[in-house]
Amino acid sequence: MNMLQTAKKNWTADPGAGALERFGLVDMPDLEYTPAVARETEHLYARVKDHIPAIEWPVFAPYVHAINRLKKELGAVILAHNYQTPEIFHCVSDIVGDSLQLAREAGTVDADIIIQCGVHFMAETSKLLNPEKTVLIPDLKAGCSLSESITGADVRRLKAANPGVPVVTYVNTSADVKAETDICCTSSNALAIVESLDEDTVLCIPDEYLAMNIAKQTSKKILTWKGHCEVHERFTADELLAYKEADPGIQIIGHPECHPDVIEVCDFSGSTSGMINYVKEERPPKVLLVTECSMASNVEAETPGVEFIKPCNLCPHMKRITLPKILDSLVFMKEEVTIDPQIADRARLAVERMVNLGK
Repeated sequence: MNMLQTAKKNWTADPGAGALERFGLVDMPDLEYTPAVARETEHLYARVKDHIPAIEWPVFAPYVHAINRLKKELGAVILAHNYQTPEIFHCVSDIVGDSLQLAREAGTVDADIIIQCGVHFMAETSKLLNPEKTVLIPDLKAGCSLSESITGADVRRLKAANPGVPVVTYVNTSADVKAETDICCTSSNALAIVESLDEDTVLCIPDEYLAMNIAKQTSKKILTWKGHCEVHERFTADELLAYKEADPGIQIIGHPECHPDVIEVCDFSGSTSGMINYVKEERPPKVLLVTECSMASNVEAETPGVEFIKPCNLCPHMKRITLPKILDSLVFMKEEVTIDPQIADRARLAVERMVNLGK
């Protein structure tokens, strides 16, 4: 029995069983760096050679080779957020993007298994849109300071205190929070979502800075919650002004999860996908991305000729996702993401409203 037959032997098992019981165990691939592995991964290393020293590639290559082979045999697809490291983003992922792109793609993928290389709320979103599929996250502890700043009970209290006010919830939240929500949003469509509502007052939660930045662009009254991204809240306006003073030619591009004072001194502000598109289309000679550091490395690999200045604030949660953990997900079918059906049904509506709005 080959690896694929072994993996599929239990696919008709009880859907209530764990992923390993449903799919079966496969053998751990050989992780030796052989001349064959070197040849078969050479084209992938060419994508990241400016970000991964040649001396390190023999460590990554066997995992890259094994993951790419195994995911095809198992019928798995790997989704990777823009904040993943280059060896994941460029070498093993099938679909990359920001949270909105991944949410949309998660609902359309033709795969039995989805591996979410991001943080837990992203894996939950993939599961919400694919309730019949197996969704795995390589590390269950890959959380999010913003998501953990609010609970479903908090939202219920906010709704009780503000009856009739629609709740727009950032997709960077748990399923429990989404279940109490009228419609979800991302940083790329938050303003459009808010403007699509008839009411003059909107609860925009939990990212306080995103809500404050939206409030500057709409006539609606925006009610906020004091949730913050631990990466973006570290940037300051004084820090960015110092960069500009040192190099007046630099273009600074900020993420709307940053404080409004930071966005005020940026040359452009947008979601991660918006920032990427700006760099690719405008091709500024020198740029500073005010966001998670790995994204600068990933964009730099795709935009030769653009020099990137990197303050390098890293997300410790995103960095919990590694090649060895991705391989373990495929071999041992872990860690499976499950959601209480009563919560999932309500949370799914909020996500689907966002996706269907097409903003």
